[in-house]
Amino acid sequence: MKNRWLQITLSALSLALAVALVVYLPQIVHALTGKPVSWREIGAVFGTLGAGSIALMTALWLLSLLAYTFVLTNSLPGLNNLQALTLNAAGSAVSNLLPFGGAAGVALTFAMTRGWGFANRSIVVMTLVSGIWNTLFRFILPAVGIIALLMAGEAPNATVANAGWVGAVSILVLCVVVAAALYWDRAADLLGRGLDAVVRVLRLKVHASEALHKLRKDTAEVVRSRWPGLSLGMVFFLGFQWGIMVACMQATGAYPGLAQSIAVFALSRVLTSALVTPSGAGIMEGGVVVLLTAFGVAAPAATATALLFGFWTYTIEIPFGGLALGAWALLRRRNGRDTAAEPPSTISKAPQ
Repeated sequence: MKNRWLQITLSALSLALAVALVVYLPQIVHALTGKPVSWREIGAVFGTLGAGSIALMTALWLLSLLAYTFVLTNSLPGLNNLQALTLNAAGSAVSNLLPFGGAAGVALTFAMTRGWGFANRSIVVMTLVSGIWNTLFRFILPAVGIIALLMAGEAPNATVANAGWVGAVSILVLCVVVAAALYWDRAADLLGRGLDAVVRVLRLKVHASEALHKLRKDTAEVVRSRWPGLSLGMVFFLGFQWGIMVACMQATGAYPGLAQSIAVFALSRVLTSALVTPSGAGIMEGGVVVLLTAFGVAAPAATATALLFGFWTYTIEIPFGGLALGAWALLRRRNGRDTAAEPPSTISKAPQ
C-alpha cells in the first residue's frame, strides 16, 4: 500500500512538473536563450495555421502509427496490424501519463495479448525485441543528427567537426556491434568477452556475457528471421515523425533547413527519455526551442513549433490511447458475455 501511494504521489508530482514546464515555457525560453517570448505571440503563430497544414500533420501522424504496427507484428508473429495499433495506442497512453510508465505499459501489453490468445513466452520475446529495436534507433538518431549538421557545415571549427565525426561514427559502430551480436554467434562471443573484461576492470558483480547469451537465446529466432521488417518499421515510423516535425516548422515559419530539422528531431527523441516527467514532456519542448533559436529561428515560432510537435507526439496519444483501451475492454466484456451465454451443447470440447 505504501508503495502504491508512493507511485501515485510521484506520478502526480511528475505530471504537475510537466504541466508547469509547459505553462512557464516562455519564461524558461527567455532564461535559456535571452530572447523574450509571450503566450500572446505564440498564440498569434498558432492563429496562422491553415486547414491544409493540420490535415497534413494528421495524415503523417496516422501513417507513423501504422508504420509502428509493423515493428510489433514482426516482434510477435500472429499479431495483426489492428491489434498492434490498439496495443501501441493503449501502451502509449499509459506511458504518457506516468513518469515510469514503461512497467505499467508492459503489464497492459501482457493483459491485452494474453486476451488475444498469445503465450507468455511470445509476449516476453515481443517486449524484448521491440525494446531492443527502439533502443538501437534511439542511439542511432543522435549520430544521424550530428552527421547532418557536419555535412551542412554547422561546425564552428575543425576541432569541433573532428570531435563530431568521431562521436557519430563511434555511436554507429557500437550499434552495429550490438546488432551483429544479436545475429551472429561469433560476434556475440567476442562482445561477451569484451563486456566481461570491462566488468572485471570496474569490479562489478555482473555476469555480462551470460546476460547477453540469455538475451540472444530468448530473441534469436525473431531477430534472425524478422530483422528487416523490424528495421523498416522503425525507419518509416521515425521518418513520418520527422515529417510531422518538418510540417510543424513549415506551418509556423520555423523551418531552419534540412540538416537542422534532422538535428532538432533527433534531439527531441533523445529528450523523451528524460524520466523526470512522463515521456520527457516539457523537457523535450524546451530543448527543441533552444536548438531552433540557436539556428536563428524567432523565439515565438520556435516555441509554437515545439508545442505543436509535442501535441502530435505526446498529447494526442492520451485520448487516442484511451479510446483504444476502452474499445478493447468493451469488446472483451462483450465476448465474455457471449461465451457465458452460449449453450453448453454448442461449446466445442477439447479432444480427450
